[in-house]
Amino acid sequence: MREVPGVVGVGYEGLDVEGFVSRLTDLGVQVLADVRLTPISRKRGFSKRALAEAVSGAGVEYLHLRELGNPKDNRPGFAGDDVALSRARGRYADLLDVGAADSALDRLAVLAGERRVAVMCFEADEERCHRHVVLEAVRARLDPVSV
Repeated sequence: MREVPGVVGVGYEGLDVEGFVSRLTDLGVQVLADVRLTPISRKRGFSKRALAEAVSGAGVEYLHLRELGNPKDNRPGFAGDDVALSRARGRYADLLDVGAADSALDRLAVLAGERRVAVMCFEADEERCHRHVVLEAVRARLDPVSV
């Protein structure tokens, strides 16, 4: 399968590391962009070093973009009602307009214009994860044919 440049979102909730790596392979992912503020996990295989090794074994580059992490105090809003979700998304989107986060979004857009990039966090439901906001921001920077 020839990998098509662009960007997709992936969550590892409910998966073991082998299943997650298989999903990346099925999607033709070449770069995994981890947007967790702190890339540690109680789930075996999903902390930064172990995950980087696992995906590398499948030919996927691992990239941790701490600048795109969601602050701990903003996370409950993503699990809240529609009003709380809207507020959490808005607050997070405002954080993306600042220096390092804005540069990280530019970097992701450049990568996604050349290679298949998966933006990763924990939540299975992308609508309830800050990566949804990251994906919207990256897609807005991409040429429409690269999405």
